[in-house]
Amino acid sequence: MKQHLVIFARSPRLGAVKRRLAADLGDVAAWRFYSSVLGRMINRLGRDRRWECWLATTGGPERWPRHVKRFDQGRGDLGQRMDRVMRRMPPGPVVIIGTDIPDIGPDHIEAAFRALGRREAVFGPADDGGYWLIGLRRRPFRPRLTGPVRWSTAHALADTESLLGRRVRAAKLETLIDVDNAESLNRWRRNARQAARRPYFS
Repeated sequence: MKQHLVIFARSPRLGAVKRRLAADLGDVAAWRFYSSVLGRMINRLGRDRRWECWLATTGGPERWPRHVKRFDQGRGDLGQRMDRVMRRMPPGPVVIIGTDIPDIGPDHIEAAFRALGRREAVFGPADDGGYWLIGLRRRPFRPRLTGPVRWSTAHALADTESLLGRRVRAAKLETLIDVDNAESLNRWRRNARQAARRPYFS
């Protein structure tokens, strides 16, 4: 069975993405940031042969990268849309990521699939109480992701864990910075500069 990586992405249209960041920096700066993160993510993850990469998008534009399969997320809240993806994917474990975390790399995705070899679910926690990755093994059963989750709050991860129930053993990856506004963007930039200054050997 193949491993499936699904990138949830909004169409990178000016004024339609990163609205909280746009409130701080303006529409153009927010659009540039989002487009850059999305482009790097597709290039970094979309050609990796360890998994099959898909784009679950919210509409156009028409010219999405051809090397990545694309389909529409459909309607509903985030849980309903993720649950729909988990139901429609071909056999094999599925990992879903968003486009708010600039630091996601192939090593994170590989770690998630490795965790699904031992557990039924895996989360990548975000520093704001949400999560940047969710993965399900989907066998011998597929947990549902629809239910009472307080999305876009500090309770999103805890609510989703409660939704899955005690039957589901979930692994957790490292906590990463979710860039939603100017404060989190500056924090991410500081961390990136500090990481660049760290020696290879300690």
